[in-house]
Amino acid sequence: MADENQQPVFQIQRIYLKDASLEQPNSPQIFLEQEAPAMEVAVDVGAEALADGIFESTVTITVTAKVKDKVAFLVEGKQAGIFEARNIPAEQLDPLLGIGCPNIVYPYLRANIADLITRAGFPPVHLSEINFEAFYQQRLQALAEQQQNAQQGGAGLIMPDGSRASH
Repeated sequence: MADENQQPVFQIQRIYLKDASLEQPNSPQIFLEQEAPAMEVAVDVGAEALADGIFESTVTITVTAKVKDKVAFLVEGKQAGIFEARNIPAEQLDPLLGIGCPNIVYPYLRANIADLITRAGFPPVHLSEINFEAFYQQRLQALAEQQQNAQQGGAGLIMPDGSRASH
């Protein structure tokens, strides 16, 4: 029975849309523009412990569409999932929360972002797949570089998300 209690457990408890916003600062005039908007997409992921063995993983996407210098729309969505992860070795837990959970959550966010943009009166935007493993590795590398800079006497505060504080 003791062996059974040590088995790794990973389960999805809930997937939900945590936050969504839509801004159309130049509507309705922007609908008269003939030029296709230029798109910028920003991605962020996060995870936090909620209770013993229970974690929330979030993926945030911000899509900004501009025609010339005018914002057509700005959509931001944060999709989250609550996951049970128990008896998972420490060296595997961080990649699970930084790669595995975002891979589960992201398709829901893609659908919600596309729906918001379509409901705003714009043609659908289909966000491409994201390689969360590469994204995770880039974040680890950036953190390592920041820690190295800090050890070499680099000035500045490092925020909880790993970014440098700006003045």
